[in-house]
Amino acid sequence: MGEAKQLAGRVALITGGGGEIGGAIARRLSSEGALVAVADIRGDAAREVAEDIAGKGGKAVWFEADSSKIDDAKRIVDETLRAFGKLTTYVNTPAAVTPDSLIEDLPVEKWDEALAVNLTGAFLMSRFAIPAIRAAGGGTIVMVASQLGQIGVPLRATYSTTKAALIQFTKCLAVDHAKDNIRANSISPGSIDTRRTLRRFGTREAANKVRGPFHLVGRTGQAHEIANGALFLASDESSFMTGADLLMDGGYLAFKGLQRPDGPSGT
Repeated sequence: MGEAKQLAGRVALITGGGGEIGGAIARRLSSEGALVAVADIRGDAAREVAEDIAGKGGKAVWFEADSSKIDDAKRIVDETLRAFGKLTTYVNTPAAVTPDSLIEDLPVEKWDEALAVNLTGAFLMSRFAIPAIRAAGGGTIVMVASQLGQIGVPLRATYSTTKAALIQFTKCLAVDHAKDNIRANSISPGSIDTRRTLRRFGTREAANKVRGPFHLVGRTGQAHEIANGALFLASDESSFMTGADLLMDGGYLAFKGLQRPDGPSGT
């Protein structure tokens, strides 16, 4: 007899599921038995993840949708229910690319975009996902935030502020919906090896050379490592955990300095 899978009988909806982190989470939850709905503003990316899951024997559907739009948010919850009959886990991963800027120089539309993608989408999705999860008898919510939501960062006020708000929003969901048997937690990753870092630094090697030494483990993280954290929060392994932020930052916040070959050097 094989070992029972942690998420057998569960249904997970992942927004931003076409990205590296969202896709890794979708694949990891599927590997543990979840039926998976993958939603992304880039339909081709969502489809690719869903087809990869199906190719490995899992069950997945995909939607092209902008979760920061109320009609799309409602639609993807409704379509997940039509596809799988219930919803037990909602995972939020979208994040806006924000320019490095002083607030006085930041275009207002960039501030509005960050609020919409990083925060309003989570609000709208929760608005429709929570009744569905409640109807299923309870479940889990996982919000992907950032370690930058816990500290002040030069020229990153927009991103840091919205991620800090997402962490607080998750805590409030945990408080309001404990009575519904819904646990809500967030994850704060450190620098992760994604296309976003590629855009900022040109190559993965350059990104790791610059950012790696600011993590105690001496490197940037991988999407599959964050996916393991999401699995923990989505499963019963974290049954005594709600309203918390899971810091997965390679030691970034424990030591905000620069590593030398012989160890931490301080700021």
